[in-house]
Amino acid sequence: MAYTVHQAKTHLSRLLKEAEAGQEVIVMRGKKPVAKIVPIDEPKASKPPFRLIGAFKGLVHAEDSVFDPMTDEELVEYGFECMLDGELVPPPETK
Repeated sequence: MAYTVHQAKTHLSRLLKEAEAGQEVIVMRGKKPVAKIVPIDEPKASKPPFRLIGAFKGLVHAEDSVFDPMTDEELVEYGFECMLDGELVPPPETK
């Protein structure tokens, strides 16, 4: 059905019911159609993606040294100089 803007403003709830019933509602300005009210499709229930626990086991390797504390120089290099307690100290001796 086609309605004027004035009719659409006056009877909006009725037009929405028509759209919910599956009818296409056209709003006209004079003889020119300017809007269409149509029902919104219900969203489909989507399944969560399949995830296999442990799928990357053995594919990711990290040395134990990655968990060592950062030296003062590394903190400065990565922009964390605000985390320094005092002046820079030399890195510890490696064995």
